Amino acid sequence: MSKQFASQADLEEKKVSFERLSDNAWAYTTEGDPNTGVIIGDDAVMIVDATATPVMAQDVIRHVRQVTDKPIRYVTLTHYHAVRVLGASGYRAEGLQQIIASADTRELIVERGRQDMDSEIGRFPRLFRAVESVPGLTWPTITFRNEMTLWMGGLEVRILQPGRGHTRGDTVVWLPSQKILFSGDLVEFEAACYTGDAYLADWPHTLDRLAALQPEMLVPGRGPALIGREQARRGLAYTRDFVATLLESAREAVARGMDLRAAMAHTRGNMDPKFGGVFIYEHCLPFDVSRAFDEASGIRDPRVWTAQRDQEMWHALQE
Repeated sequence: MSKQFASQADLEEKKVSFERLSDNAWAYTTEGDPNTGVIIGDDAVMIVDATATPVMAQDVIRHVRQVTDKPIRYVTLTHYHAVRVLGASGYRAEGLQQIIASADTRELIVERGRQDMDSEIGRFPRLFRAVESVPGLTWPTITFRNEMTLWMGGLEVRILQPGRGHTRGDTVVWLPSQKILFSGDLVEFEAACYTGDAYLADWPHTLDRLAALQPEMLVPGRGPALIGREQARRGLAYTRDFVATLLESAREAVARGMDLRAAMAHTRGNMDPKFGGVFIYEHCLPFDVSRAFDEASGIRDPRVWTAQRDQEMWHALQE
C-alpha cells in the first residue's frame, strides 16, 4: 500500500455527462466522481448536492444554462461531506435563496464539519480544484426532520430522510409524479461506497425504504444515472451487497480476534473479487474497513475523522 492516499495519485479528469431524465430532471454525472442532480420547476431550479468548490460549481451552472434560464433558488444537501457541500456559495449569483438539509446534517456540520473539510481536502486534492474559492463551511438555511415537501410551481418535490446509512443525516430527493429519485450516497453504482461515517447495520433497512418507492429512474451519489426500474433495482442491490459484504467481513475478523491490519487483509479477500475494479475502491477501502471494524467491535457511532487520524490509520495499514 502506498504511503500516500490512493486518491492523491488520481489525477485524471473524468468525463461529465448531462442526461435528461424528464422535462423537469437532469443528471450531472462524472464517471465515479460525485454526481449532482438538477430539478427544473415552473419558475426555479433546485440543485441536489453542490460540488466541492464554487469554481467547480460553475461547470454545473454552465450545463444548467444550456437548458434553462430560470434562477437557481434551491440547493439541497444530501449529507454533510465537504465534497458535496462546499460549492454551494457558487450558486449565489444565480439566484440562490435557500440551502436545505436535514436537522441531523446540520448537527453533523456543527459537530465535525471543519474536521471533515480539512480531512477531505487532504485526501483527494483533485476533487477540490480551486479550494481557495471556498469561503468556509456551508450552513443550511432550512432544516427538517423526516420529510418536507416543496412545490416548485406545479411540481411536487419531496425531500426525505429515510434512515441512517452513509451518514446519520442522509437525505434523498423524490419526484413522486415521475418516480425519479436522487439518492445521494445512500446508493452508488460502479463505484465504491465510502463508509467512514456510516451506520452499516442500518443501511440495508434504509435501502428497503428507498426500494419501496419503486423508483423508475435513480441518480446515485456516484456512477451513471440508472434508467428504468430494473436498473434502479440493480443500483440498490449493488449498494446492499457492498455494505453487507464489508460488515460481515469485519464481524468475522473481530470474532477471530484479528487486529485492524489483519481485518483489512481478510476483508480484501471477500471484497476484491467483486468490487476491486470499481471507481475509488482503493481510496475508500481503508476508511471503510476502519469504520466496519469499529462497528463490529461495538462502537455504535462513527468516530470523527481528522487529517491526523487519516494519516495514522493509513500508516497503520501499510503492508
